[in-house]
Amino acid sequence: MILLYVVLAIVGIIILLALIAPKTYNVSRSIVIDKPVAEVFDYLKYVKNQDEWSPWKKKDPNMKQEFTGTDGEVGFISRWEGNKEVGTGEQEIVSINENKSIYSQLRFYKPWKSQSDAYLKVRHNGNGTSEVIWGFSGINTPPSNIFFLFFNMDKTVGKDFEQGLKDLKRILEAK
Repeated sequence: MILLYVVLAIVGIIILLALIAPKTYNVSRSIVIDKPVAEVFDYLKYVKNQDEWSPWKKKDPNMKQEFTGTDGEVGFISRWEGNKEVGTGEQEIVSINENKSIYSQLRFYKPWKSQSDAYLKVRHNGNGTSEVIWGFSGINTPPSNIFFLFFNMDKTVGKDFEQGLKDLKRILEAK
């Protein structure tokens, strides 16, 4: 009988945690780059250019990559298989609004299966400079959303975004 109460208590705690845990996430960071919008956007729309500034490429420079389609166009897919830090997944360009935004779908397979919507937005910031906004969002489904009570996605991934944007700025402003 005690075992039944223990099991019910554990199930109750899991249900309660799943109810109060975050159901969505949204992480974004921005930076100002001393280059015009058209030049910044033309560089960003090519997914292969991310190898130059992506923090995840630095975490596993030997990751295996495979590409399908025409880079810089809707439908282009970049697949990767890397170490434990970068995992396995793919990125597909789903929308391009010239000189404004690039939307991608990120599909992660390892270390856990999930899907996120990623974006890069570029806007005129005055005096020939551009603001780049890099972000992604997604849905945390129960009961796996309990994990996000203890893992701060914004803090963890945000640091990577900040470093990636700093590297992007350095690369583009050196051109």
